[in-house]
Amino acid sequence: ALDEPGAYISSISPIGSISHVGIENLTLESAFDSTNPKDENHSWCAITMEHTADAWVRQVSFKHFAGSAVALYETCQRITVQDCLSLAPISEDGGYRRNTFFTMGQQTLFLRCYSEHGRHDFSVGHCAAGPNAFVQCEASEALNDSGGIESWSSGTLFDNVRIDGNAITLGYRPGNNAGIGWAAANSVLWNCSASVIRCWNPPGAQNWSFGSWASFEGDGVWHSSNNFMSPDSLFAAQLKDRLGPEAAARLKLMPRPHEESSNPPVDKAQELAAAAHQPPPQLKDYIANASKRDSIPNDFGNAKRIEDIADARHPSPVTRHLISITNGWLTVDGKLLIGGNSNVSWWRGNIRPNEAKEFGLGVTRFVPGRIGAGFTDDLGDDADKLIASGKAALDHNYGLWYDRRRDDHERIRRMNGDVWPPFYEQPFARSGQGEAWLGLSKYDLTKFNPWYWSRLREFADICDERGLALFHENYFQHNIIEAGAHWADSPWRSANNINNTGFPEPPPYAGDKRIFQAELFYDVTHPVRRKLHEGYIRQCLDNFKTNSNVIQLTSAEFTGPLHFVQFWLDTISKWERQNKRSKPIIALAAPKNVQDAILADKKRSAVVDVICFRYWWQTDKGLYAPDGGKNLSPRQWQRLLGGGTPTDLNLATMAAEYRAKFPSKPVIAASEAGNDLSRCGWAYVCAGGSMPNLPRSTDAKLLAAIPRMSPWKDASKDGWWVLREADKQMLVCVTGNAGGDLDLRQEPGNFFLSRVELATGAVVGYSKTLQGGSVVKLPRTTDKLNVFWLTKE
Repeated sequence: ALDEPGAYISSISPIGSISHVGIENLTLESAFDSTNPKDENHSWCAITMEHTADAWVRQVSFKHFAGSAVALYETCQRITVQDCLSLAPISEDGGYRRNTFFTMGQQTLFLRCYSEHGRHDFSVGHCAAGPNAFVQCEASEALNDSGGIESWSSGTLFDNVRIDGNAITLGYRPGNNAGIGWAAANSVLWNCSASVIRCWNPPGAQNWSFGSWASFEGDGVWHSSNNFMSPDSLFAAQLKDRLGPEAAARLKLMPRPHEESSNPPVDKAQELAAAAHQPPPQLKDYIANASKRDSIPNDFGNAKRIEDIADARHPSPVTRHLISITNGWLTVDGKLLIGGNSNVSWWRGNIRPNEAKEFGLGVTRFVPGRIGAGFTDDLGDDADKLIASGKAALDHNYGLWYDRRRDDHERIRRMNGDVWPPFYEQPFARSGQGEAWLGLSKYDLTKFNPWYWSRLREFADICDERGLALFHENYFQHNIIEAGAHWADSPWRSANNINNTGFPEPPPYAGDKRIFQAELFYDVTHPVRRKLHEGYIRQCLDNFKTNSNVIQLTSAEFTGPLHFVQFWLDTISKWERQNKRSKPIIALAAPKNVQDAILADKKRSAVVDVICFRYWWQTDKGLYAPDGGKNLSPRQWQRLLGGGTPTDLNLATMAAEYRAKFPSKPVIAASEAGNDLSRCGWAYVCAGGSMPNLPRSTDAKLLAAIPRMSPWKDASKDGWWVLREADKQMLVCVTGNAGGDLDLRQEPGNFFLSRVELATGAVVGYSKTLQGGSVVKLPRTTDKLNVFWLTKE
């Protein structure tokens, strides 16, 4: 891109890996909850196309979809959508809903399409290169305008397009984070009608309006407003000029006579009066009768029926690589689970194709009709990325807010429901009742968002297949503390649900800026909130009954009080008693005083399977351990106390202490935003820590051997950590640049000595052996850290 305003050149992906295909002669209907007129827990987009050329959609009727009937994306070229009806859409009246017939492609034609109750019935998206055309299309009772709705679409023709009750816009679309600006350039309106027609000239380009019927706005080029232009159809006339009258006749446009009727002769007046006894022909009916004008054969010929395809009836069994707790270690397929964790994105992003992929992983992030990085993630691709980056787990929490307008961190009520994607879906379902602070209907905290939970379950299934872990954060504390905007759209806020949650309204924003609702949120004596918490925690467990690789944690960014963790564990314990065939993995990540109190509680400690270091740690300067329940977030504590960053050796000290106290519970060090505990490496694992950040290339035999060993307290000392499987093997980590004495008086026999290369995890054998039953010297090196593997000969 140039530093000065102007043009730039960008490479594009090849268009048209799919070609010469069609979808035709169908009725597509999305089943919905008939008790909720704003239900969105059903199909959104009926037909979407990408990487497609020379294709068509014709004579298709769409009913009840929430998003687009047909959406053509930027990798589409030469697509025709013809004689299609979109009827009775079901959704909220909100942003990115009901973009009924939508294109971002090139040389796409929408011919005779009808839409009712759409929001952007005939619309053009981001940087659509054109030419694109909407010819003889009609919207009934439109809820929003048609036209260019994203940045700088070019070369669009709206020819005989009628918008009932709303506008056609070729102009400028303001907005902060959406970043749309000028949305149409070098586009034409021809014999169109709407309540309002907006035609503005962007810098360096023009837009034209010919024969428009409407109220008018804009400094575009206007000709014959409130009058008909000849020819009736510009598209048909250009087609006739290019390919001849027979090609133009094949368009079969619905006749709409425009003869003079202001001062007709007497006989013509009588004719017009007779015709006035009946409604005029309607485009909707003309489209519905398209099969009579242009019948489509439905003989499937030699095509196979789905019932005749063997793989569809008998899918291949899936291999699962399940995580288990073995001798105080997290293992998969009998080997130590290695690698740190990645976090999900929880508020940023945009849907510009060249930028979307920059915004990280998002299992429950949703962009209608779009699958891929930064849109609605391909979950298999997410798993591949974790494995490629050496990660063992994805740490998932729900989004900070659903609507990206809230990225501005304002707390104000939005004036409408024009929410901006990507959408960060929430765990709860909307009720279809009332209006929440962002302009969509309120949540019902007793009902759960099926899409959100099915996505998590699908990813958990992939984790079971790939040997990855899903850290499922039940809550996300960020919503209830710090910036007031975090609370503005929270489903738990009283103004945003139908459940009478009892939080104060208007919210008590401290300094007219900050929010401190954590104390109320964690108050489980409140009868309404307690019941809602119980139902939600049970949903967190119910959703993963068939999964083994899900590790449940209380909350991301958790600095809450002891009593809430007690309540959380008690709810889990009750669920486990009622669901004896399911045993979830429960991890305890909390401030040190809360964590230690739970672990000292015999009853509740029994519910905890894994100890997670995340909210306190050792550093060379001392202990960083803020108390829980003090109404400060993790980053506020770090600003206050200056927590510093622990090293591998610091984390090893922590692991050794807690494995000694709780030998059957794996200890892990997990990172999240602002808490980088990713340095847990060789010292950490030799001290007994699970999920260490070891190289992916680490010797498989060593990874299989470690779970059979346990921390050996008798041989460990300052700067030394030793794992042992009695009478068989040891793994020794030594700090400093010299070898040292290893006490093997309890281990008679000869040991084969190997050194582990820390950067690769390769095992390199020495030519000599060590004589057990005595104190032996390990080899001297110049490395700051050495790991030796001793195996019995």
